[in-house]
Amino acid sequence: MKKFLKVLSVILLIVLVYLRIVIYPQLDLISGFSSKSVASGHFIDDRNLKTIEQGDNDIDKIDWATNKIEDKQRFVTSSVYGLKTRKAIYREGLGATLINDEFDVKKPYEVPKRNKTRNNLAFPYGNLEPKDTLFSNIDYDKLNIVIDNAFDKKNEKNKRTRSVIVIYKNKIIAEKYADGFDKNSKILGWSMTKSLTATYFGILQKQGKLDIIKPAPISEWQNDERKKITINDLLHMNSGLEWEERYDKICDATAMLFQAEDMTKSQIDKPFVGKPNNTWNYSSGTTNLLSGILRKQFKTHQEYLDFWYSSLLDKIGMSSALVETDMAGNFVGSSYGWATTRDWAKFGLLYLHKGNWNGEQLFDESWANYVASPTNSSNGNYGAQFWLNAGRKFPDVPANMYYASGYQGQMVAILPSQDLVIVRMGLSENFDFNEFLSGVISSIK
Repeated sequence: MKKFLKVLSVILLIVLVYLRIVIYPQLDLISGFSSKSVASGHFIDDRNLKTIEQGDNDIDKIDWATNKIEDKQRFVTSSVYGLKTRKAIYREGLGATLINDEFDVKKPYEVPKRNKTRNNLAFPYGNLEPKDTLFSNIDYDKLNIVIDNAFDKKNEKNKRTRSVIVIYKNKIIAEKYADGFDKNSKILGWSMTKSLTATYFGILQKQGKLDIIKPAPISEWQNDERKKITINDLLHMNSGLEWEERYDKICDATAMLFQAEDMTKSQIDKPFVGKPNNTWNYSSGTTNLLSGILRKQFKTHQEYLDFWYSSLLDKIGMSSALVETDMAGNFVGSSYGWATTRDWAKFGLLYLHKGNWNGEQLFDESWANYVASPTNSSNGNYGAQFWLNAGRKFPDVPANMYYASGYQGQMVAILPSQDLVIVRMGLSENFDFNEFLSGVISSIK
């Protein structure tokens, strides 16, 4: 008996040590993710708590959190078994922001000035419903089967697709939504926001206000070798700087998203682990650093806020779009862009048309080629804040396809040769994009 109790005591001690060293530090991130997710989903897209907890927060460990919504005061608190309570506040125009105890919720703040003027044009250039168009070269029966197969059957929870839209020659040829979602539902694009962020550099370059080949304007780098890093290197995720990007542990990416006050500074202090333009490494810290560089291009914070909408989102009619900010007022360009499925498709169409939106050139045609060209050491998988199929990740899909991609399988696919934009939004990385994309393509003769 004594031997048994001794063994049991050792086991309990090991469990307690494991919980304290491994699990307890994660509780801050778990409750942080949960409160931010609930606040965004509820206040941006009007989802109820049950829908968010069973959908958006149905993730290993995240479902440990207990969440409480305060509608009147517009905030959410979350904790894990009463421990590590975190708070996310919602501010109209800025979205939900995960805050710490030092954040002054009473401090005045600026919001983007929006222009959501409606017009009498049909989608994609206006707000009217698109006219029905039948193309003789499309096998609609086959297309509809492909679209239906992208969704789970009743009581299944495998593919977890929320929405799909297919645009061919500027016309919607297929569109479907899961139960509880429709054309007005705003959906988080996660890292598709990176592609939005890159686009602002293309717009500024066309306006002659920025040269991406010049060194990045980071004062902390000017007295060491990092001063050689260019904006071009950052756009290509090829700075050579240290960064760990994972979401199943405490690392650079999760610490930034769920603990940092100013996310634009998260990568500034990182050392070299490689060489600029020779060491590709996917980094959300890099994209938020780029957001900080964008902010430096404007004299005032208000101008920075307005530019994201006036130069792009409102310009192409993405009136549903919202990019959320961090505690320091920076757009979280790596991860927190929201829009309806149709509006995400408009972004894809802008690139399909090489920056031309209904006759107005927002960025040079060469910019579309730039973001879709492989960067060194990415094995053909990455361009400039866009993913590529040049490395044939999807073997049955054209090699010149490029796409905005986000956590849990968000995708805006741009297929220049096919005159196609395909959007899929969902909750599973296990979705078979090769089968889905190739199926849509093969339905068009």
